[in-house]
Amino acid sequence: MPEKPTEEIESVAIRFTGDSGDGMQLTGTKFTESTALAGNDLATLPDYPAEIRAPTGTLAGVSGFQIHFSSHDIRTPADHPDVLVSFNPAALRANVEDVRPGGMVILNIDAFTEKALTRAGYTEDPLPALRDRFQLVEIPFTKLNRAALADLDLRSRDADRSKNFFALGMLYWLYNRPMEPTLRWLEGKFKGDVLEANARVLKAGHAFGETTETLPRSFVIPRAKIAPGHYRNITGNTALAWGIVAASQVFDQEVFLGAYPITPASEVLHEVSRYRHFGVKTFQAEDEIAAISSAIGASFAGSLGVCTTSGPGLVLKQEALGLAIMAELPLVVVNVQRAGPSTGMPTKVEQADLLNALYGRNSDSPVPVIAAATAGDCFGTTLEAFRLAVKYMTPVVMLSDSYLANSAEPWQIPDVASLGQERAPFATDPESFQPYSRDPETLARPWATPGTAGLEHRIGGLAKQDGTGNVSYDAKNNAHMHALRHEKVARIANEIPPTEVLGPDRGELLVVGWGSTQGAILSACIEAREDGQNVSNIHLRYLNPLPPDLGEVLARFDKVLVPELNLGQLSLLIRSQFLIDAKSLSKVEGQPFLVEELRAEIDAMLGLET
Repeated sequence: MPEKPTEEIESVAIRFTGDSGDGMQLTGTKFTESTALAGNDLATLPDYPAEIRAPTGTLAGVSGFQIHFSSHDIRTPADHPDVLVSFNPAALRANVEDVRPGGMVILNIDAFTEKALTRAGYTEDPLPALRDRFQLVEIPFTKLNRAALADLDLRSRDADRSKNFFALGMLYWLYNRPMEPTLRWLEGKFKGDVLEANARVLKAGHAFGETTETLPRSFVIPRAKIAPGHYRNITGNTALAWGIVAASQVFDQEVFLGAYPITPASEVLHEVSRYRHFGVKTFQAEDEIAAISSAIGASFAGSLGVCTTSGPGLVLKQEALGLAIMAELPLVVVNVQRAGPSTGMPTKVEQADLLNALYGRNSDSPVPVIAAATAGDCFGTTLEAFRLAVKYMTPVVMLSDSYLANSAEPWQIPDVASLGQERAPFATDPESFQPYSRDPETLARPWATPGTAGLEHRIGGLAKQDGTGNVSYDAKNNAHMHALRHEKVARIANEIPPTEVLGPDRGELLVVGWGSTQGAILSACIEAREDGQNVSNIHLRYLNPLPPDLGEVLARFDKVLVPELNLGQLSLLIRSQFLIDAKSLSKVEGQPFLVEELRAEIDAMLGLET
């Protein structure tokens, strides 16, 4: 048959949806890897339930994976998918209203039985109405998949597990993605009939795309123009784990990671445990308190201590974190935030732990708090957390979240030499070192590890006399130590770079963000400026202390908008510290901001409602 035409487009967003057991996360991940190797810029949004296996065919069990890829720079997984792939009626019902008008909806029509429609909550067949709204592509994935595997000794149930790879092969053809990386992965992952089944249906799906009249053309998205260098596809949790490993090389010290498994931070522990040959030790503790306590012990002994957790775990760690503050030990605590409170929605996103990180301990116990903005930025932010912890001899809290943890983007692999070398302030020479002195710039005391002759000292959680470390109930000393710990953290502001204002340096509206909202905020503000609107934006990495020039920057704008995936925590801080009438835009739906949501609020604040 004649070769089908190919159409060049700039970008597309695809969402794979089905039951939790249909392999949607794997399908999306493999499509993402292939897309990264094809040279496109991309952003992803995995979205799945926390239950191990919700009832089959129900809305509660729907799992999805969205990827937005393009020939130009993109920052979000897209507000609306252009293509929806749904493996059953529940997946269709949960996602179809998100598809852009006129978009393509690809269905596994074999799953659309009367029983399945009823289980998904449909009272009548939805397809006739959808055919008027979308390009409906109805494909019998289950039958085609079984036909491709008919001669293998597999039960129908086992054969059906491969149907996601049939759809993946078809999408590879539709968007001209290379199959070879996925085939190599299959060869390394499976063997025997399982390998043969998955590889065969992947190729069969690709061949089906080439031959079916249902898909009249395929699409090409040109390679993105990016800076020269070596790139790889990376998730936030992987970048965070690599930042921990890199710290061992930058500081030339052993790193000790103490962690208790908790969604969505567990993958960091899994990833770091693969790199013991880089001087990194991992310890899976019996609970969150043991995890941070072990890391504090490692820091006391001279290792770079770090623990990773999520919101509920951070709460449990707070008393021990106070001990590290009192003992003035370098420690990094990573909080991969998730929706709550309590167990909440472990696989959904929120930024609701900012105030917890700042003030969640008893008494006045300040710690530096910094936040990563993108998946790749988790690497550099982790290194910065270690640098601050060691330089100022203090615990540091680094904030990520479940969106950053699981989303992926192309990441330029840094030259190891470019990371620099840092030297921890160990007190190893008692003759030239004054045991009770502090660095005049940072107020940090040297790192006096146990067993160093002449530097014996007392340490613990009781109030200390400054200098000797002896237990003290002296009122003036207690006030002095409170002030000293606050001043030590405050001095970090001296090395925070000037706040970068994107857009006009002063004007009508400034949008202030932190953490994973960066992509949506930047996209919305760029669109608004292209439409001639007077709007600027800044994004904060340092949340305690705040940048020293922040108050002056805020004062240059008539209005300030603070979008957050919480009920207004940063806006509360800005209002109280700078007496600015900052308006909060809150979202606590377990999903990232859409660009259109931010544009609507920007338009409203500029008086442009329609």
